[in-house]
Amino acid sequence: MVRRIVCRELAGPEAMRLEEVPAPPLGPGQVRVAVRAAGVNFPDILMTYGKYQLRPPLPFTPGVEAAGDVVECAADVSGVRVGDQVITKHRVGGYTDEIVLAAADTHPLPPGFDYAEGACFMVGYHTAYHGLVQRGQVGPGQVLLVHGAAGGVGLGAVEIGKLLGATVIATGSRDDKLAVVKARGADHVINYVSDNFRERVKELTDGRGADVIYDPVGGDVFDESLRCIAWNGRLLVVGFAGGRIPAAPANLALLKGCAVVGVRAGEFGRRNPAAAKANQRALLDWAAAGKLKPHISHRLPLERFAEAMAVLSDRKAVGRVALLAR
Repeated sequence: MVRRIVCRELAGPEAMRLEEVPAPPLGPGQVRVAVRAAGVNFPDILMTYGKYQLRPPLPFTPGVEAAGDVVECAADVSGVRVGDQVITKHRVGGYTDEIVLAAADTHPLPPGFDYAEGACFMVGYHTAYHGLVQRGQVGPGQVLLVHGAAGGVGLGAVEIGKLLGATVIATGSRDDKLAVVKARGADHVINYVSDNFRERVKELTDGRGADVIYDPVGGDVFDESLRCIAWNGRLLVVGFAGGRIPAAPANLALLKGCAVVGVRAGEFGRRNPAAAKANQRALLDWAAAGKLKPHISHRLPLERFAEAMAVLSDRKAVGRVALLAR
């Protein structure tokens, strides 16, 4: 039997239950992974309400990434062996202590990573990398403004932005969170509760504004971002953690000569698998070189899944939240 967190109705995390179910069978090209940790992501929460673009049929188990040990391989699998420590990426299924998936959906656990760090690595960093490289075209000498910088995808964007050579300005709502962001590489931090980030960005850039703005927040943050973007800038729409989905005034896009660009790393990977693999390789190389490692503020046991998801949705996390399955 396998323990899984099961969503049987679209009523949010509190309605889910920890259940014991028969171990899934192993098919061709698949491996069985004993899950040690799973990363908690906003799409997991949205799926439990039926508010995400992917709506898996009920019942389902949330969890788009995990890490653990390979305990069984199908006869036709090569390149993955029993005993390998791996990180996994999937659309659902990670909140469990055992998962069956395609061998191609596993990657070696980066050296120096524990299981929780591995479980929180691929999704957030891949979103940031795709957003900044393919969509934002961030490079040396540019100014990158990252909102929600203390969150998982925001902190990843700060770190990757620095690796790409940008000057990084990061915003957040609490000074203690911003201290972590500063320690992870941000050149400047702005508390947008106590300060006007639009004016501060203009001050820091001598009136030019930011070349690229990475926005997983939306709402008022998006609205103000359009007013501090540089000529020919790119405003990256990553998500709407702030709740309100904004509408972009077309006159500001005209006056600024800027672009509002959507970022969907998962869909990008499904449509461009070769490019997605190249992104993953770049991230894994940086991790192996010690240049990337997730910051995890909360590690909770699997049975406290609802609490872990609340930490994320209530914006109490700094960086990532992990569920520990074993």
